[in-house]
Amino acid sequence: MLTPEQNARLTQVGPGTPMGNLMRRYWLPALLSEEVSEPDGAPGRVRLLGEDLVAFRDSSGTVGLVSAYCPHRRAPMFFGRNEECGLRCVYHGWKFDRSGTCVDMPSEPPDSLFKDKVRIEAYPTWEGGGCVWAYMGDPALQPAPPAYELVRAPETHRFSTKTFEDCNYLQALEGGLDSSHATIMHRKNKGDLSFLTDYKRTIPGIDVSITDYGYCYTGVRQLPEHQWVRLYHYVMPVTQIRGHIATSEFKDNPLIKGHFWVPIDDTHTWTYNWFYSADPAIPVTPEFVAESEESSGRGAWSDPRDRYRLTANRENDYLLDRAVQKTQSFTGIPGVNTQDLAIQESMGPLVDRSLEHLGTTDRAIIMMRQLLLEAVAVAESGGTPRGIDAASYHNVRALDHVVPKEAVWQDELREARLAKF
Repeated sequence: MLTPEQNARLTQVGPGTPMGNLMRRYWLPALLSEEVSEPDGAPGRVRLLGEDLVAFRDSSGTVGLVSAYCPHRRAPMFFGRNEECGLRCVYHGWKFDRSGTCVDMPSEPPDSLFKDKVRIEAYPTWEGGGCVWAYMGDPALQPAPPAYELVRAPETHRFSTKTFEDCNYLQALEGGLDSSHATIMHRKNKGDLSFLTDYKRTIPGIDVSITDYGYCYTGVRQLPEHQWVRLYHYVMPVTQIRGHIATSEFKDNPLIKGHFWVPIDDTHTWTYNWFYSADPAIPVTPEFVAESEESSGRGAWSDPRDRYRLTANRENDYLLDRAVQKTQSFTGIPGVNTQDLAIQESMGPLVDRSLEHLGTTDRAIIMMRQLLLEAVAVAESGGTPRGIDAASYHNVRALDHVVPKEAVWQDELREARLAKF
């Protein structure tokens, strides 16, 4: 368990907080590229690490990310005119380019130098993997852009979306890193609960190996004739990369999945959900995307007024069906990711971890918390935390494979662990 002080240190992300300062050392997804897809198109609201911002794609096609409020009279820049490589406030016409420079101030005399003294707060952006990434830290410490294999996969081979979560980022991150719940909570059991007494088949042997980017961790389940090996990566501060297995017959499926759990503020999170084909010869089809979204609890389950929020929510108990729970699935909640969302949100907006009782399968969660606390301390002392150097995770790939019972899986899957794009 954590002390209340440690819990606050890990969960508070606003400007000036220890975790907020750490998060600002990394590139984080600020929004999806599709949200500002058109040059000179409509700006989009963004809230990230407790700061209100506005994103816009300027005439050159590059995305700007600026304060939500004009520095003149604090008018909202969301209503601004996106035109001729800048965003113009509609209140008095002050216009700013994506670097934050004021390039026009029609309310002042033509010979005034006032515009040269005024800036709007702006953050650097970079696009990759279907996301617009932002760096919100000290410009002198700005690292190289992200180097996940996702961002190198062709657009034809990948898909990214996001889901709103009404809770702190840490409980969402912890839910993703907790591999032992998958074969219990997400199980389609058809009323048969015998797996609950089959410990070796149901509960993986967890192993965590610290790396320069965070850690890789494995969950190995012993089956009658095989070993089921799931190798994940935790890339600091908020990324999980995992493999995907295709069928119950354990056939190969060239797919890598993952999440970025990005803090909106202390009590809300954007969960970025993504996958890509791991085989350069196999693109991702629209039909596959639709099927994957449906099984995850998105797609048809998305709110028609806002596709990034789900119709299954706390107010309707996440569409829990008790009859389905008795006869078809362990939870009775439709969609794998909706099941995660239901648990994570229903813990409350911010969990008091001093009340926990952690067990043997919580090793990955315990280690993640330790690494984040370590990184906060490193950042406070002026050092460089793990995972900031993109080269540290450039070549990693997750996997979800079945290997022969007698095989040394580390040798058997050595090549499968390396990025191909």
